[in-house]
Amino acid sequence: MNKHLIDVDSLSTKEILEIFKIADSFKGVRQSDALKGKIIIMFFSENSTRTKSSFEIVCKKLGAEMIDFNMITSSTTKGESIKDTALNLNAMKPDAVIVRHSDSGMPSLLSQYMNCTIINAGDGLHAHPTQALLDYYTMKKYIKGKIKIAIVGDIKNSRVANSNIKLLKMFEEDISLVAPPQLMPNRDMKKFTFLDEVLDDINVLMSLRTQVERHNIHNLASLKDYAINYCITNETIKDKDLILMHPGPVNRNIDISDNALINPKCKVLEQVENGVLIRLAILSFLLK
Repeated sequence: MNKHLIDVDSLSTKEILEIFKIADSFKGVRQSDALKGKIIIMFFSENSTRTKSSFEIVCKKLGAEMIDFNMITSSTTKGESIKDTALNLNAMKPDAVIVRHSDSGMPSLLSQYMNCTIINAGDGLHAHPTQALLDYYTMKKYIKGKIKIAIVGDIKNSRVANSNIKLLKMFEEDISLVAPPQLMPNRDMKKFTFLDEVLDDINVLMSLRTQVERHNIHNLASLKDYAINYCITNETIKDKDLILMHPGPVNRNIDISDNALINPKCKVLEQVENGVLIRLAILSFLLK
C-alpha cells in the first residue's frame, strides 16, 4: 500500500525523526540515483516559488523524471472532472504526484483515485505538511530542549500554521498564538493579542504572511496599522534569546522589517535551504 503525505499526521513521530536523519545524510550531496526511473508529476494549480522550485530541484538531484502538469492547458479547462483527470493520470502509472491546490482536501481526493504516492504541497486553508516538517527540522537545529514557540499573524487563514500546530503538538512542544482577534482561530490554546505578552517566554518566533488574497484585508484598518503591532523588527528581538522564522514569501515591513530579515537570529533563508533537504528526505522515504 502506498504511503501518502496528506498532512503531518500521515507520519508517526518515529517516521518524522527518520526523515530528519535522512535529511542530514543529504547534506553536501549534489546528485543521487536513489529515484532513478521514478516518474513524478507536479500537479500545481496555485502559484509557488519555494515549494515548487525545491521539489523540482529534488527530483533532479534524485534522478527522477519530473512531469509538470499544467492545469491551465489541461482538459480540466474543457470541463473534465478532477476524478477523471486523476483516473487518466493514474493510467499513466506515475510513482508520485506532488499536488498544490486552492481547494482544501484535493490531495486526499486524488489519493482515492490514484495508486501512487500523493504528497500535499499545500491545499487551500487546510495543510502544508512539507513546510511544517522543514520548519520543525530548522527549529531542532537551534533549540536543544523544549521548543517554546509563538506563532504570530494571520493564523486563521494559514495552512502553514495548521500543520505546524499539529506537528508541534505531536512532539508536545509549547505553543502560543499571537494575533488580532479577527485573525485568531477558534482553538483551545494559549492566545495573546500582542507580542510583548510572550517575548520573554519563547525561544522561537514564527511570523506568518498576511494573506490578503484569502480574506478581506479591510477587516484590518490597514496593513500599515497591522504592522504597528505585529511587524517584527530588530527592536522586537534585540535582547531576546530566540530564532526568528517565516514560511515565506515575506511581506517586508509588514510581517518582518528589512533590518530584522538580515539579523543573525533570522533563519528565513536557512528554512529555504532546509526545505530542499527535507523534501529530498520525504521523497526518498516515501518512494524508497
